[in-house]
Amino acid sequence: MTNMISIILIAFALAMDAFAIAITSGIKLKKVRLKQALLMASFFGFFQAFMPVLGWLAGKWAIRIIRSFDHWIAFGLLLTIGVKMIHDARQPDNQSAFNRFQFTILTLLAISTSIDALAVGITLSFLKVQIVEPVIIIGLITFTLSLAGVYIGNLFGHFFEKKLETVGGLILIGIGIKILIEHLFFNQ
Repeated sequence: MTNMISIILIAFALAMDAFAIAITSGIKLKKVRLKQALLMASFFGFFQAFMPVLGWLAGKWAIRIIRSFDHWIAFGLLLTIGVKMIHDARQPDNQSAFNRFQFTILTLLAISTSIDALAVGITLSFLKVQIVEPVIIIGLITFTLSLAGVYIGNLFGHFFEKKLETVGGLILIGIGIKILIEHLFFNQ
């Protein structure tokens, strides 16, 4: 899990919610302005990077208590997040008319899409991963995908938005299974 490929896969999986919202935001815009795209990408990138730090700190505190079954918690958290992402992808679109680029709305969207990053931060602390590198990668990938998402959504986002959330969920479930298998069969 601690290798770079796993961190990058986690970052992409975490970024799927933000990417999907960026796409739907781009769909709703008649003309994309760079300022809007940068604002959304900055909010999503910041919160996706900040929440794992909070989770990691909480996990470091709790690790002494739950060390013997932490792999089951990591598996459960990633499985739950992955299933939720797949479930959310199957829900009908909310065609609300609110302004997604308003400060309050953007903050709420960024926080709500980064809750899973909090759980990943807890998981990383259980796995004794140093948090700086994953946080930078998660933040940069989320920023980049969100920035691109606004433009992609404006062009043709309605074709694949839900599929991306499903892929992100499947990646998290796969990583959870990998953690469990590694601990049960290879960490004896």
